Amino acid sequence: MAKTILTVDDSASIRQMVAFTLKSAGYAVLEAADGNAGLSTAKSSSIDLILTDQNMPGMDGLTLIKALRALPQYRSTPILMLTTEAGDAMKQQGRAAGATGWLVKPFDPQKLLEVVKKVLG
Repeated sequence: MAKTILTVDDSASIRQMVAFTLKSAGYAVLEAADGNAGLSTAKSSSIDLILTDQNMPGMDGLTLIKALRALPQYRSTPILMLTTEAGDAMKQQGRAAGATGWLVKPFDPQKLLEVVKKVLG
């Protein structure tokens, strides 16, 4: 059975590129346009990996990660930040919130697949 990945980003074009890249590698993909929608999708679905942007309206990526980590079913689920934020301070905040890894936009599709494959085992 295909692993299910949730991609959370307020940019429709980024969600489309991520979904296309992941689907072409055989993953099932769910999409959410912001942190609130991402959290509600995660609560109602079984997700193997979450990719989230940082800067979104409503709920940002760090807040989403903290909310997901508070749920028993997502304590150990890999969560990757896919964001334009590349600063060390932001990465430290991400790690503190529970992010598994960090990818900077614009992303290289091959690199995305390598990281996804690595964290999913």
